[in-house]
Amino acid sequence: MLVMTNHDLPDWDALAKIADDELPLLDIALLIARDEYPDLDAAGYAATVDAYADALRPQLDRDLDLPARLTAINRFLFEELGFAGNTTQYDDPRNSYLNDVLDRKLGIPISLALVQMEVTRRVGLPLDGISFPGHFLVRMPVDDGILVLDPYNKGRPVGADELRERASPHLGGQMPDDQQLLQILHPATHRVILMRMLRNLKAVYAEHGDWVRVARSADRLLKLAPDTAEAHRDRGLAYRELGHLRGAREDLARYLQLLPEADDVEAVRVALIELGSRPPRLN
Repeated sequence: MLVMTNHDLPDWDALAKIADDELPLLDIALLIARDEYPDLDAAGYAATVDAYADALRPQLDRDLDLPARLTAINRFLFEELGFAGNTTQYDDPRNSYLNDVLDRKLGIPISLALVQMEVTRRVGLPLDGISFPGHFLVRMPVDDGILVLDPYNKGRPVGADELRERASPHLGGQMPDDQQLLQILHPATHRVILMRMLRNLKAVYAEHGDWVRVARSADRLLKLAPDTAEAHRDRGLAYRELGHLRGAREDLARYLQLLPEADDVEAVRVALIELGSRPPRLN
């Protein structure tokens, strides 16, 4: 377990060697945000989450059953505090930076899920994430199975039929059977959650041609999982746009080593050939 004092954030270079679920989820989400906000007050935002849990704890009478406790948690987060899905500016990168989510009370499914998970775990309930196709969800074990909640929609429960319908477009239009659905609903590790957050940021910045931040997001993905093929490819392509030819060549070559049968192999090879013919940029 990574131990920090005075709420120092971890070092990016240490993360690859830490076990998936021993990665401190809140702290690394704040570490991601510090890239964009170098003066970020990590201790202050961690204290905010702690304060939410402290304020919520008295509302969770021990005699309440689990559904009633979850209702109280959702009411506190999504009604009293006012956390909500950003339905008008879903692609705003601020939806993925935890400091902005806590300040603005707006987010996308995964960032709202992270807040919900961190607060709920602090009051003693085991809430996990689900890297569900499309929108991120959360889950909690119950006596007869699992309860799935949608943090983007005020934490409401999602039944099996709706889950199948949501998954179907991502499975070629096929409805998942029970076994497939259980596999999809498997708890996401902290590493998977953090990598999905970074992929979201990378996609937003790529859409806007912000190659510096695309490269940064891909680089951070590689700090978490050094052999992530698509991160090498995307960092390489961003480096190409920025004129960092050596880095581009190294990343694209590594992508081909990791995924020699990828659908875009030919396009990447063409990019490498083109990079080899470019003169180096003088700085």
